[in-house]
Amino acid sequence: MDKPDRLKGLEQEVLQFALDRDWNQFHSPKNLTMALSGEVGELIEHFQWLSQEQSGQLSEDKLAEVAAEMADVYIYLIRLSQELDVDLVDAAFAKIEVNKKKYPADRVRGSSRKYTEYDNDS
Repeated sequence: MDKPDRLKGLEQEVLQFALDRDWNQFHSPKNLTMALSGEVGELIEHFQWLSQEQSGQLSEDKLAEVAAEMADVYIYLIRLSQELDVDLVDAAFAKIEVNKKKYPADRVRGSSRKYTEYDNDS
Protein backbone atom coordinates (compact mmCIF):
# COMPACT_ATOMS: atom_id res chain seq x y z
CA MET A 1 0.00 0.00 0.00
CA ASP A 2 1.52 3.35 -1.01
CA LYS A 3 1.78 6.30 1.36
CA PRO A 4 -1.36 8.19 0.21
CA ASP A 5 -3.44 5.03 0.61
CA ARG A 6 -1.90 4.36 4.04
CA LEU A 7 -2.64 7.93 5.13
CA LYS A 8 -6.24 7.66 3.95
CA GLY A 9 -6.56 4.31 5.73
CA LEU A 10 -5.14 5.78 8.94
CA GLU A 11 -7.56 8.71 8.79
CA GLN A 12 -10.48 6.28 8.37
CA GLU A 13 -9.20 4.09 11.22
CA VAL A 14 -8.86 7.07 13.57
CA LEU A 15 -12.38 8.26 12.76
CA GLN A 16 -13.85 4.77 13.13
CA PHE A 17 -12.09 4.34 16.49
CA ALA A 18 -13.83 7.48 17.79
CA LEU A 19 -17.20 6.54 16.26
CA ASP A 20 -17.11 3.00 17.70
CA ARG A 21 -16.68 4.48 21.19
CA ASP A 22 -19.20 7.32 20.73
CA TRP A 23 -16.42 9.82 21.42
CA ASN A 24 -17.36 12.32 18.73
CA GLN A 25 -19.48 14.07 21.35
CA PHE A 26 -16.25 14.91 23.19
CA HIS A 27 -14.14 15.73 20.13
CA SER A 28 -14.82 19.43 19.73
CA PRO A 29 -11.97 21.43 18.21
CA LYS A 30 -11.34 22.97 21.65
CA ASN A 31 -11.11 19.60 23.40
CA LEU A 32 -8.99 18.06 20.68
CA THR A 33 -6.59 21.00 20.77
CA MET A 34 -6.27 20.69 24.52
CA ALA A 35 -5.64 16.94 24.23
CA LEU A 36 -3.11 17.58 21.47
CA SER A 37 -1.29 20.06 23.67
CA GLY A 38 -1.17 17.55 26.51
CA GLU A 39 0.32 14.89 24.24
CA VAL A 40 2.93 17.33 22.93
CA GLY A 41 3.85 17.99 26.56
CA GLU A 42 4.31 14.25 27.13
CA LEU A 43 6.54 14.09 24.07
CA ILE A 44 8.60 17.03 25.30
CA GLU A 45 9.19 15.30 28.64
CA HIS A 46 11.29 12.66 26.90
CA PHE A 47 13.75 15.31 25.70
CA GLN A 48 13.54 17.90 28.46
CA TRP A 49 16.91 17.34 30.14
CA LEU A 50 18.85 15.77 27.28
CA SER A 51 21.68 17.43 25.42
CA GLN A 52 21.34 17.91 21.68
CA GLU A 53 23.61 14.93 21.16
CA GLN A 54 21.66 12.72 23.57
CA SER A 55 18.37 13.68 21.95
CA GLY A 56 19.58 12.19 18.67
CA GLN A 57 20.87 8.96 20.24
CA LEU A 58 17.86 7.47 22.00
CA SER A 59 17.93 3.89 23.20
CA GLU A 60 15.61 1.45 21.47
CA ASP A 61 13.24 1.49 24.46
CA LYS A 62 13.23 5.29 24.71
CA LEU A 63 12.67 5.61 20.95
CA ALA A 64 9.66 3.29 21.24
CA GLU A 65 8.22 5.52 23.99
CA VAL A 66 8.86 8.63 21.89
CA ALA A 67 7.24 6.99 18.85
CA ALA A 68 4.13 6.22 20.92
CA GLU A 69 3.87 9.85 22.02
CA MET A 70 4.40 11.02 18.45
CA ALA A 71 1.58 8.71 17.38
CA ASP A 72 -0.72 10.23 20.02
CA VAL A 73 0.08 13.70 18.69
CA TYR A 74 -0.55 12.57 15.12
CA ILE A 75 -3.86 10.91 16.00
CA TYR A 76 -5.20 14.00 17.78
CA LEU A 77 -4.05 16.18 14.89
CA ILE A 78 -5.90 13.92 12.46
CA ARG A 79 -9.07 14.11 14.57
CA LEU A 80 -8.79 17.90 14.78
CA SER A 81 -8.39 18.12 11.02
CA GLN A 82 -11.45 15.91 10.57
CA GLU A 83 -13.57 18.03 12.89
CA LEU A 84 -12.50 21.25 11.14
CA ASP A 85 -12.59 19.72 7.64
CA VAL A 86 -8.96 20.68 6.98
CA ASP A 87 -6.94 18.62 4.51
CA LEU A 88 -3.65 18.34 6.39
CA VAL A 89 -1.64 17.42 3.30
CA ASP A 90 -2.93 20.44 1.38
CA ALA A 91 -2.38 22.67 4.42
CA ALA A 92 1.19 21.39 4.85
CA PHE A 93 2.06 21.99 1.18
CA ALA A 94 0.57 25.50 1.39
CA LYS A 95 2.56 26.23 4.55
CA ILE A 96 5.78 25.02 2.94
CA GLU A 97 5.21 27.52 0.13
CA VAL A 98 4.70 30.32 2.68
CA ASN A 99 7.87 29.26 4.49
CA LYS A 100 9.87 29.24 1.25
CA LYS A 101 9.04 32.93 0.86
CA LYS A 102 9.74 33.73 4.52
CA TYR A 103 12.97 31.74 4.54
CA PRO A 104 14.60 31.91 1.09
CA ALA A 105 17.33 29.26 1.00
CA ASP A 106 19.94 31.61 -0.41
CA ARG A 107 19.47 34.03 2.51
CA VAL A 108 18.99 31.71 5.47
CA ARG A 109 21.09 28.65 4.71
CA GLY A 110 22.85 27.59 7.90
CA SER A 111 21.07 30.16 10.09
CA SER A 112 18.59 29.43 12.86
CA ARG A 113 17.38 33.01 13.14
CA LYS A 114 13.68 33.79 12.73
CA TYR A 115 12.74 35.48 9.46
CA THR A 116 12.04 38.78 11.26
CA GLU A 117 15.64 38.86 12.46
CA TYR A 118 17.25 38.72 9.03
CA ASP A 119 14.59 40.58 7.07
CA ASN A 120 16.48 43.87 7.36
CA ASP A 121 19.87 42.35 6.45
CA SER A 122 21.05 43.60 3.12
